[in-house]
Amino acid sequence: LEVFVMDCRVLSVQSHVVRGYVGNKSASFPLQVLGFEVETINSVQFSNHTGYEHWKGQVLTADELQLLYEGIKLNNVNQYDYVLTGYTRDDSFLDMVVDIVQELKRANPNLVYVCDPVLGDNGAMYVPENLLPIYRDKVVPAADIITPNQFEAELLLEQKPKLSVVFQVMNLLHSMGPDTVVITSSELPSPLGDQYLVALGSQKRVTEDGTMVTQQIRMDIPRVDAVFVGTGDLFAAMLLAWTHLHPNDLKMACEKTVSVIYHVIKRTITYAKEVAGPNRRPSPAQLELRMVQSKADIEDPGIVLNALVL
Repeated sequence: LEVFVMDCRVLSVQSHVVRGYVGNKSASFPLQVLGFEVETINSVQFSNHTGYEHWKGQVLTADELQLLYEGIKLNNVNQYDYVLTGYTRDDSFLDMVVDIVQELKRANPNLVYVCDPVLGDNGAMYVPENLLPIYRDKVVPAADIITPNQFEAELLLEQKPKLSVVFQVMNLLHSMGPDTVVITSSELPSPLGDQYLVALGSQKRVTEDGTMVTQQIRMDIPRVDAVFVGTGDLFAAMLLAWTHLHPNDLKMACEKTVSVIYHVIKRTITYAKEVAGPNRRPSPAQLELRMVQSKADIEDPGIVLNALVL
């Protein structure tokens, strides 16, 4: 493991919470456990995630983001192997993030930008609509790996392509820029029944003899009856890590990524139910991801779900 990740630097621009696991709190620890150097810019600093009854905190402006980046640049330590971004609410902030990514890519053409284009879910947007054209025209074209859900994929494509034509959706997303596309959840029917969500992945790569090959996979993931916050951030971070460790094997990278999430969620729900007591719905505080307790699973996830190569 150490050979692979030797001094591999990730710049992660996401939210920060004092209590719990979301954004940078959800991404940093697992990446560090796997040997990555993680440098974080906190897009917001909140007491906790907004699923609680109360939250307080501050939001980083685009100007403040630029100031932090200037400081890194002045010391000439703005060399990164990866950039990771997630939830953003502000258009000027998002614009600034892409400008930074593009500048870092000019300095290191091999830099990989992993973007979770957080726009919404279940047919509803939960970020301002003026972010959509920025994602569509600037962010996704700059990204190398994207992890939208089905609703986000449809928003980005400005159409509702039939997901039964999986290849079509994947290829349309590839044509926008990214070499690796993982649709983290879709409404595709699973052969295993409606207790399962279907995730899809597609990776384009050039082999040693210069030919372009595409690997496409699907995974049937058991649904869990609880609302977890921070799992999407964990997913994007783990996909970054496992595609780094298995660069030519999307199947293995996705199996390990999904298995990490599975172990963390299982440990979390078991704990939450225990603490809440019989027949009581666990609170948001009780459902915070059991991240530190899952350290061994993050380092070496037992594969619990297999991906099917299409």
